[in-house]
Amino acid sequence: MEGRGEGGSDALSAPRGTAAWGGRPAAPLRHVSRPDVAAFCPLQRWRRGGAGLRPRGRRRARTADGAGRRGAMVARGLRALRGALRGAAGSGGRRLSTRPARVPAADYQDAIRTLNTLQTNASYLEQVKRERGDPRAQLEAMRGFLERSGLQVEDLDRLNIIHVTGTKGKGSACAFTERILRGYGLRTGFYSSPHLVQVRERIRINGQPLSKELFSKYFWLVYRRLRGTKDESQANMPAYFRFLTIMAFHVFLQEKVDLAVVEVGIGGAFDCTNIIRAPVVCGVSSLGIDHTSILGDTVEKIAWQKGGIFKPGVPAFTVPQPEQPLEVLRDRARECGCPLYLCPELDAFEAGTQVLELGLAGSHQRSNAALALQLSRTWLQRRGYEGTDVLQDVLPGAELSAQRSVPLAPTFCPSDAMIQGLRDTEWPGRTQVLPHGPVTWYIDGAHTTSSIQACVRWFRQAALNEDKPQDGSEVRVLLFNATGDRDTAALLKLLLPCHFDYAVFCPNFTEVSVAANSDQQNFNVTLENALTRCVENQKTWTRLMEEKGGPWLPAPLEVGGLLQPDPLRGALLLVPPAERPLNSTSLVFPCISHALQWITQGRDPHLPLPASKVGAHPHPVATSGAVLLQEAAAIRVLVTGSLHLVGGVLKLLDPTLSQ
Repeated sequence: MEGRGEGGSDALSAPRGTAAWGGRPAAPLRHVSRPDVAAFCPLQRWRRGGAGLRPRGRRRARTADGAGRRGAMVARGLRALRGALRGAAGSGGRRLSTRPARVPAADYQDAIRTLNTLQTNASYLEQVKRERGDPRAQLEAMRGFLERSGLQVEDLDRLNIIHVTGTKGKGSACAFTERILRGYGLRTGFYSSPHLVQVRERIRINGQPLSKELFSKYFWLVYRRLRGTKDESQANMPAYFRFLTIMAFHVFLQEKVDLAVVEVGIGGAFDCTNIIRAPVVCGVSSLGIDHTSILGDTVEKIAWQKGGIFKPGVPAFTVPQPEQPLEVLRDRARECGCPLYLCPELDAFEAGTQVLELGLAGSHQRSNAALALQLSRTWLQRRGYEGTDVLQDVLPGAELSAQRSVPLAPTFCPSDAMIQGLRDTEWPGRTQVLPHGPVTWYIDGAHTTSSIQACVRWFRQAALNEDKPQDGSEVRVLLFNATGDRDTAALLKLLLPCHFDYAVFCPNFTEVSVAANSDQQNFNVTLENALTRCVENQKTWTRLMEEKGGPWLPAPLEVGGLLQPDPLRGALLLVPPAERPLNSTSLVFPCISHALQWITQGRDPHLPLPASKVGAHPHPVATSGAVLLQEAAAIRVLVTGSLHLVGGVLKLLDPTLSQ
């Protein structure tokens, strides 16, 4: 399980955090039961200081004249307040609200810090061990949490849900589907995981991440209800992913969405999203090997888990799959009375010379787009929306049988809204290209063998389409990390045909210290463990290069022993204390920021320059590589292996994503 997912924990208490005003410890926020001068005075903006409330941006007066001016300003403010109250009394009973006009930033950060406490707790981990022997207990626990939050499973029927699972491409298929249906004027909800930069990306309304104000509002609503219903028999809070799933249901119901696109977290049968009992339609994207410790070590076992989202009488669609896992899906559908259909290739929808343009690059996105067309069209038809009567009946009425494959869904002529939706779909961190001057970033969160294969095809094609430098000085860099139980050796071997000049490995931490970045904190992974994994990845890359017949490469160094930060230069990379010649073309950095600083050498106009000169470093590979990077006409960087790595890179390359 990767990062901030289902392996979360209980929260025992809300941390107090630090105020955004001058770094002082924040006093607990409280509701005011009477009008407050600071809230209503139109002449002053107030902030919390060490000695109480004081005007923002003004120095304290130290003279008698200053004190007099301050007293006069306060008096004017009080007069204005009394006038406002008199006006309110004479305006037909209209009263001023004592609620804050907006949620302070500190309240949102407190929510994120409290949410993060749900990642780790010994009692919850023990509960997970007990439930692992009986996976159905996980869904029962989820139903209990949902009821304690104030909802019943039946309430979710009102959300008109599209439920999507799969190993790769399920997020992209959901993004295509949501964008298509939004084009029909529908108010959409979209729940996905993981997030890239901010956790509120997981819950979207009309394609936009939930605002900080709304996130804080619904977080505390759900959190306090769950905390308030704890007793001896209900001692635990839901884990990180379970909590966010419950919170998303509250958001979608109270924000009155017309539909909700819900992406499965892990698997399907026992995923906490599978408390959904009556979706409108279900989808299965491409299947492969991932999360083997939870789902099983064969594609057939994984297909059985994915098929667990099928419901009686609810149509389901799958993209083309290998024969054996497809048979498993067919059997699962037949067992529960679910009509399952195979999506035709996207080519079948491109009548004549019409070519469907996709907002997401890569040939592998075509199957995701084909799935989205079937899901959106079936949803429109089953919900009786206008304009869908021109489409054929999506259910051809063919009987499932053991003698034939899954029946093929009929093709149809996509509507203008569908065509436009496919074209306008955006899904950051997936086959994304960011040209930043001489540095071009190719970003894809692929983390399975099949998705890495697709990523390699996309990267090689995209890089070939770029204009070649006239002097031929092009440097290719791989920035990679992998987490969980994934076979790193298999993933790295697939990347060899890209012919990288340098391979850079780093943990998924944007900085060495992540205390100030609550959205990307992961209490399940320590820096030491993450660095150990990076060194193992470097060792694997070294072996693969040796087998390929590359130059002599030394054995990678051990974390905590030979590998040590360089104190004189801000620990931009882990280096051995003893000088010795190294011909390795791979490096390990302690964080994403340091890796990007070395790769770009100050040549990316969107990346702030480091405090120290990155090129001047005693590590021989770093020094020689810095010269090549500084002089290259083009630097092409592929970032892949982990969506959390991708999120950290995007956070640094595009600071607006954090705003």
